[in-house]
Amino acid sequence: MPFVPELFSAPTLARIEEDKQQCELVAVPFFDGLMAGEPDALVRSFADVPELHDPIRGRVKGTRAFRAFASEMTSWLSQNNVSVEDVEHAIMERHGFEEVILHFDGQNGRVELPVAIVADRRPDGRIEELRIYFSSWPLDGRRVRRPPLLQPDPDLRESDVVGEYQRALAAGDVGAMVAAFEADGYTREPTGARRVHRGHESLRSFYELLFSNGGIPLEHCAAVDDGRSCALEYNLVRWGETELTPQAGVAIYIRGESGRLAAARTYDDADPPLGTRG
Repeated sequence: MPFVPELFSAPTLARIEEDKQQCELVAVPFFDGLMAGEPDALVRSFADVPELHDPIRGRVKGTRAFRAFASEMTSWLSQNNVSVEDVEHAIMERHGFEEVILHFDGQNGRVELPVAIVADRRPDGRIEELRIYFSSWPLDGRRVRRPPLLQPDPDLRESDVVGEYQRALAAGDVGAMVAAFEADGYTREPTGARRVHRGHESLRSFYELLFSNGGIPLEHCAAVDDGRSCALEYNLVRWGETELTPQAGVAIYIRGESGRLAAARTYDDADPPLGTRG
């Protein structure tokens, strides 16, 4: 959740609050901010010069570059009849994230593009940096390798079920992975909102395929965790027996009432090197 509400005009803020059914916004969501048509509010929401990382445009830094990016994005949102479906968000003092699904007109009908945005913030709410994650596959049927955005943090340790999930992922342990989920929990692939595997039977089949080349150890870089949801930014460096050129991603984990995972959603553009069972 990036932009500072007080910097937007009163009518714009009232419209967004009504749309979100909130009396007072702590932060203006990314795409709502873009579509507001108030670029000065976007720029002034940054603590210093604007800086973000986009899967297609790469690193965008500086006021001029950011204004050009925002203008291009706003035009794309309008021209492609984009609607924004809110999925999840968390706002902490120094960090935050939001998840949405963009629904837009493609050549063969409506397309769904899951997007995650992670923000580094200052205590006053102003942005230090934004990192945007999505797979390019729903856009043009291609995968684009994305270099790391962050360095691994060797001291980062995920707790409870998120830690269990990471250990099972690294080991390629299908049983432990399935056990990390609630009975009706699900995982969603990066390539589209319809690529969902729900329930233990479906999860087992999916992870048996995913681990057909071995486990997937990740370099853990940063986490935003409010106790219910956790956004883990990582570098993907190995898939089983296959070493990969390091590439960036983020995964969102939602804990259910039981303490097991209700959902795991991944955002990267890796091309899985699946084994013979794949």
